[in-house]
Amino acid sequence: MRAGIASLVLAYVLSQFYRAFLAVLSPVLATDIGATAESLAQASGLWFLAFALMQIPVGWALDRIGPRVTASALLAVGGLGAAVFALATGPLWINVAMILIGIGCAPVLMASYYIFARAFPAKVFGTLAGITIGVGSIGNIAASVPLSVLVESIGWRNTVWGLAVVTLITAAAILVLVRDPERVSGPSKGSLLDLLKMPALWPVLIMMATCYAPPAGLRGLWAGPYFSDVFGADAARIGQITLIMGLAMVVGNFAYGPLDRLLGTRKWLVFGGNAAMTVCLVVLAFNAQASGWLPVALFAAVGFFGASFPMVMAHGRAFLPPHLVGRGVTLINLFGIGTAGILQVATGRLHTALTPSDTLLNSAPPATPYAALFLFYAATVAAGLLVYLLSQDRTD
Repeated sequence: MRAGIASLVLAYVLSQFYRAFLAVLSPVLATDIGATAESLAQASGLWFLAFALMQIPVGWALDRIGPRVTASALLAVGGLGAAVFALATGPLWINVAMILIGIGCAPVLMASYYIFARAFPAKVFGTLAGITIGVGSIGNIAASVPLSVLVESIGWRNTVWGLAVVTLITAAAILVLVRDPERVSGPSKGSLLDLLKMPALWPVLIMMATCYAPPAGLRGLWAGPYFSDVFGADAARIGQITLIMGLAMVVGNFAYGPLDRLLGTRKWLVFGGNAAMTVCLVVLAFNAQASGWLPVALFAAVGFFGASFPMVMAHGRAFLPPHLVGRGVTLINLFGIGTAGILQVATGRLHTALTPSDTLLNSAPPATPYAALFLFYAATVAAGLLVYLLSQDRTD
């Protein structure tokens, strides 16, 4: 069991890497294959959307087939996507690659959560979920300074080829090492529609839909263009900044994990953390052109307070019947990842709309489109918090 979970966590390390590595690769992709900020936002969004759309079939497969075959087979598709990325000659192929990688990464975290929900006591689900994301965030960290160093040493194509090989090896390890939990005994009728009919689940779904997008969007994409356009940061500097934000997200995941048991609440822990993230986004918007460490510190704060994903998942998990755990956790994940993907595309278009085509005739500072992005994210989370006030607290 432990070896199997370890292989799934390694797969999740890769998932975290793939969702974040475009921020560091953005300068070299712009030079080599003409990828613009909007095209990379679209590619990032397609990763999230492919990942999200796969959650429904993944949920069915976890309940009916089990995590071993589901995760290993799809992760192999992600390895193929990394190979396509390494061969890309233009933004179109980056889009194709990111779709395949998104499909490949779709089941790995949910496979772990399925095992936790089925094979461990319910009271430790939040802690195990937080630890998994915290350890998996090594991938987030690797997609910062280490990635920039590797790209400078061997080139981005060789780097991504190496990732393709590692992804395929990890898929094989999952197939060999993971053991499926015992099937649910007794009546097991039910469907996704039964979950959608549960009023208690909807405020949690809305919270997940709004709280994950800002840290995912800023860390996975906008950190690179923002610090490059506004402050002239190179790939090494961007790597340092994304490393700081990635570390803050790791600390946040470990901090959220046990706090529901310490504080005796999930609802108010999630609410307070995301309210703090909203404040950070607003402050960042009004100081988007500030020099020094303030924007870096605010990015880190968004990463820390925005690391509530496992706790929101644990809150929703508390309402799921045993025979629908697979479809339930993937439904919650669908709302988080799907919205993140939609907002990646939307923020890319917002950025383009607010960036003048002729800078010689425009006096607006380069931080203007980014300030709008930060406010957009803040408004999204604030709307989610209002709905989440209606949620029922539950801590198992």
